[in-house]
Amino acid sequence: MALPPTHAGHRARLRERFLKGGFDALADYEVLELLLTLCIPRSDMKPLAKALLEQFGTLRGVLDAPAADLRRIPGMGEVAPVALRIIRDAATLYLRQTAEGLTVLDNCDKLADFWRLRLGSLRHEVFEVAYLNHHYHLLEDGVERLEAGTPAETVVYPRKVMESALRKQAAHIVVAHNHPTGDVTPSEHDKRLTRALQQAGQPLGIKVIDHLIIASQKTFSFRKAKLIAPE
Repeated sequence: MALPPTHAGHRARLRERFLKGGFDALADYEVLELLLTLCIPRSDMKPLAKALLEQFGTLRGVLDAPAADLRRIPGMGEVAPVALRIIRDAATLYLRQTAEGLTVLDNCDKLADFWRLRLGSLRHEVFEVAYLNHHYHLLEDGVERLEAGTPAETVVYPRKVMESALRKQAAHIVVAHNHPTGDVTPSEHDKRLTRALQQAGQPLGIKVIDHLIIASQKTFSFRKAKLIAPE
């Protein structure tokens, strides 16, 4: 069944505004509406977009919401939640591959952007490692999740981290974990772990370039805070 001419024209105008001005030219509900038109082809998406924002607060809240929660919103169906997850994960992949082409030593913010999108919405702590070559470039597929824990902590073994770095033939590493509370202040445990990782890597010639603590909107960098000496 074809869209009514008014709805079809509205979709075309949304696309045209996006092409001219990007997402900055659209309100949040219009961004979400535009995304929904890609996976729900024959309905007016404005009411659904507004209902989703009312339920989940922000565009990020919608993209981070579990599929089961999205399906409870009338009109979402079975396909749209999967499509939104694909869109979000494609953005994460884009950020990772962008970081692969850069010197991470000068562009740790790119890794932070990647990790905020990847880890910022998780409700439990995880610990991940980015593996770098001698030129400080992120290795291809060079991000690995080594540990997953509870909402309050993750147990990390420095020996396991270094074994993984050796297996990847990495010369340097950047490590990251998330704080589901949103507070990125490093704990004493975080500081001890960072020192232990540095000590474990020293005899192997593997340097810890940074330790990032991730929340949905904020990042703490040990390197920027001078808790790790700059190269």
